[in-house]
Amino acid sequence: MIDTFLFDMGNVLVHFSHPLMCQQIAEVCGSSEEEIRQLLFDQGWENEFERGALTEAQFRTRLENHFQRPIDLPALVLAASDIFTLNAPMVPILQSLRRQGKRLVLLSNTSISHIEFVRREFEVLNEFDDFVLSYEVGAMKPQPAIFESALKKILCPPERCFYTDDIPAYIEAARQHGLQADVFTTPELLIAQLGRLGVVVY
Repeated sequence: MIDTFLFDMGNVLVHFSHPLMCQQIAEVCGSSEEEIRQLLFDQGWENEFERGALTEAQFRTRLENHFQRPIDLPALVLAASDIFTLNAPMVPILQSLRRQGKRLVLLSNTSISHIEFVRREFEVLNEFDDFVLSYEVGAMKPQPAIFESALKKILCPPERCFYTDDIPAYIEAARQHGLQADVFTTPELLIAQLGRLGVVVY
């Protein structure tokens, strides 16, 4: 029997676009999309932000120092965060699991800007009982520390918890921690995966 479900957020509950994020931040900074991509991903600024090593204000200051110009913080946060669209078919799946008394926990590599935007714009996170977020834990999937934090939040033995994520390496890490896990591709496939575990979505 599965008592708890761990869900990834990006490209599971909501879709997102890194190119759009780079484009919008470039507009705020008066830069090019390619330069922003290099700063965020090649130099690892996004990773630092999602690990909680940078606050929003520190992220803004780093950009100001790089571009030698003032940058409006609210405009920057919006540019970095208005990149999500709801994966609407996931909502009734979550609601069905809740009706069956299952515990739902979010396990996500994310930043404070992104999680607050999703909370504000969509109601999907209202379905969750608890959250394991990389910027709060100080570690990112597939690092052991974030899965160890998740094991404390599921409130059941790991073999009675199912995890879904669109990144195969994260699924493999979850299995190494004793969790039942499958790669997410579509809501329809998730329903089939749950059915094989004896969980019926209705």
